[in-house]
Amino acid sequence: MDIIIRANPEDVAAEAYEFVAAALTRKPDLTIGLATGRTPLGLYRLMRESRLDFSTARFFNLDEFAGLGQDHPASFHRYLAEQLLRWINVRSDHVRLLRGDSKDFRIECGGYEQAIRSCGGIDVQILGVGRNGHIGFNEPGSSLGSRTRIKTLEAQSIQEYASLFKSPDQVPRFCLTMGVGTIMEAKSVLLLATGREKADIVQRMIEGPVTAEVPGTALQFHPHGTVVLDEEAAQKLARREYWKWVYQNEWRVGM
Repeated sequence: MDIIIRANPEDVAAEAYEFVAAALTRKPDLTIGLATGRTPLGLYRLMRESRLDFSTARFFNLDEFAGLGQDHPASFHRYLAEQLLRWINVRSDHVRLLRGDSKDFRIECGGYEQAIRSCGGIDVQILGVGRNGHIGFNEPGSSLGSRTRIKTLEAQSIQEYASLFKSPDQVPRFCLTMGVGTIMEAKSVLLLATGREKADIVQRMIEGPVTAEVPGTALQFHPHGTVVLDEEAAQKLARREYWKWVYQNEWRVGM
């Protein structure tokens, strides 16, 4: 993984935006995998405020709560529409989001994998990391070769998302998620993490052993993985100063 450390969440968003903009310039029909949650909000704001042309781009999303329709206030479908998709010039038939209200989740997940393959795979997969190490909703213990499927949420993840619902009891216990194997097949991955509450898991993800107990550690094997952190999220990295030195010396030029 390439590690970039910036001062604050705003700088993380700007760095991520430059990554996406450069990829879109190189390939106008870019296929982008979208994450949800708090961390990518700054990136999505810059994307929707830009003059980037998304008319030939395609979009997929990482995950969705099982049982929620696309108009449910807590659905990730609704989140992505409000934070990004309705504001950019993307074609509706170029957007394929997981359906939490599907009547057959096996068919939904299998069709999702096929849709990704049909467009040549995901070019840039945007990711966050949960405090328990999940990427997508691949909870600890998930197979590192897993595909898009239905998954049971951990109690910690349910608690993290409780603020989206009137009470924790209303948080769905199941979700649909791209598998770790699906994520790893993206041509490049861009993981963003900010805040001191992510420092412990960021250190384990980047410097710890690769293990299914921290699914994000699988990214250590990705040939084109980039992690962008703010100072607080990076504070426990043993090689923090080295990564800063690498960035300051413009290692990316000519790469």
